[in-house]
Amino acid sequence: MLHVSMIGCGAIGAGVLELLKSDPEVVFDLVIVPENALDNAGATVRRLAPEAKVGLGLNGTRPDLLVECAGHRAIEEHIIPALESGIACMVVSVGALSEPGLAERLEQAAQRGGTQVQLLSGAIGAIDALAAASIGGLDSVVYTGRKPAGAWKDTPAERDFDLDALTEATVIFEGSAREAARLYPKNANVAATLSLAGLGLDRTQVRLLADPDATENVHHVEAHGAFGGFELTMRGKPLAANPKTSALTVFSVVRALNNRAHALSI
Repeated sequence: MLHVSMIGCGAIGAGVLELLKSDPEVVFDLVIVPENALDNAGATVRRLAPEAKVGLGLNGTRPDLLVECAGHRAIEEHIIPALESGIACMVVSVGALSEPGLAERLEQAAQRGGTQVQLLSGAIGAIDALAAASIGGLDSVVYTGRKPAGAWKDTPAERDFDLDALTEATVIFEGSAREAARLYPKNANVAATLSLAGLGLDRTQVRLLADPDATENVHHVEAHGAFGGFELTMRGKPLAANPKTSALTVFSVVRALNNRAHALSI
């Protein structure tokens, strides 16, 4: 039986609780949220994981695993201290690691605590193949993200393009994964995950497209190296509770927990 504490109870956290509420091998003991979210989180937790407590932090408790589903601030506030105290962690908000030095800080905290932090694949696939290919040598990794034009509102693309007037797919950004993460932080998770598995943030190339005809978020990855080459295209459906979040992100957390808790792992 795996005893889990989770940070965050928004769309991703609630989705994880929903899918695992009948799994006897995964037990949620604590859900950590900010003070202003205690009431809403409490109602969700009582419905989906009635044995779990809701609180502001670990407060001395030591779960088997601490899972982050809450964003950058949670990594600084909760994940790094937990790793330093020897608690294994999983991180969903991989895009936060595009901040210079944060990935290294996570690794060093885990080393000091004698434990491990796992970065989850989230909305993208083939991370296992890309990470394996990087061992033999990668020459290039190109990620293309295509979203409906309206999905790029409240980003730098809205300043540079009339998104409502687009009549065809338009490249709104082309550059390194590090620069993409800086300019489009809310869209950084996939590019950052690919970068950390492969060539790094500065050598992974990113193209972002606004497509007025698109109805889905489309992720395309093309990689070449000593292993040969592969192309992957994924058409992600959004999470019903939050259209800005891929449903696959929730499923990736559940899969990772299943692999920790169950006798057979894949």
